[in-house]
Amino acid sequence: MPEVLVLKKRKDFVRVAAKGVRVATSTLILQAAQNLSTDNQFCRVGYTTTKKIGKAHIRNRTRRRMRAIVRELFPQRALANTDYVLIGRYNTADCPFDKLKGDLCYGLKKLHKQLLPEEQHNEPDIEKPADIVG
Repeated sequence: MPEVLVLKKRKDFVRVAAKGVRVATSTLILQAAQNLSTDNQFCRVGYTTTKKIGKAHIRNRTRRRMRAIVRELFPQRALANTDYVLIGRYNTADCPFDKLKGDLCYGLKKLHKQLLPEEQHNEPDIEKPADIVG
């Protein structure tokens, strides 16, 4: 069970975008890459919301919802020594919380399949939501 820290430096966001893997769902985009540090028992999470999705109060609500869902799901599902970036989409602030939770679970499962060798998968099967993009 990794501890969850926050990504704050731009170079970390750029590295995850350039060298990591990416999954897009209908409510958010999730990117992940291995952390460059060695022997860490924590994961790091960064949040991105752009002006495309709305004014400041919409972007703030989107970030609050993403932080809440990460607090709930990441201690059990995140991989240690991994950096994650969650990117809010136009409907992240307004969608039902259960849908956001389902999309994040699905995105984590897909990312972990790409990051880990097949014999290390130990996550329960999660069905693909009907409106997944990509």
